[in-house]
Amino acid sequence: MTAALFVVSEEGYWGEECIEPLTTLESAGVDVTVATPSGDPPEVDERSIDPDEVGEETAERVREIHESHDELNDPDPVARVSADGYDAVVFPGGHGTEWDVNQDRHARALLREAVGGEDGTALVVCHAVGILAFTRTDDGKFLVDGRDVTGFPNEWEDGIVDDADRMPDGRKLPYWVEEEVKAAGGNWDAELDADESVTVDGDLVTGRGPGSSAAAARTLLDELGVAAQAGD
Repeated sequence: MTAALFVVSEEGYWGEECIEPLTTLESAGVDVTVATPSGDPPEVDERSIDPDEVGEETAERVREIHESHDELNDPDPVARVSADGYDAVVFPGGHGTEWDVNQDRHARALLREAVGGEDGTALVVCHAVGILAFTRTDDGKFLVDGRDVTGFPNEWEDGIVDDADRMPDGRKLPYWVEEEVKAAGGNWDAELDADESVTVDGDLVTGRGPGSSAAAARTLLDELGVAAQAGD
């Protein structure tokens, strides 16, 4: 059976960016395991379950799955899992990833194993794309150097944080994803004129943001050679 490991933030994942790939893969028969940096259940960004932000239907669906999904509520610590045995490692986005997943050495090792080995594929979405700016290959080079990627663009960030880079909840955003990934050598194109943005470069699949989550999940299934369930 095809298997995927989801590495999810405890500091606030964006609901659609986790739940859409999670349910799409499971509907296609993929066995899913969830890990978080410390092994505690992940936290969902409250804005991503606010009907005024995402609509009533999305808010209700995300909240229901967040509260009831067995793996989401009983994750493994990232230090105790390996990319070996998984066909894909998935990094859902959300601003919270900037404070934990992207900075976690074990999470970066999972990404390196998934992309650098002979087997395995990684899907990285939205703010989680920032992990590419801090992950190096075994020979010390940035993993993203020379790769084509998409992710959460500066233009969108500018509409969220204030002039001191503070989030609506008051937290100071430590960096902007686009800037860091470009600095690490990534070929960045968030395709701002397109409704969806998903980029494939070898074993690395990246998605721009919430609206690209479904397309990113389907693309990952294509890369894995797994047929999506009709209607997904």
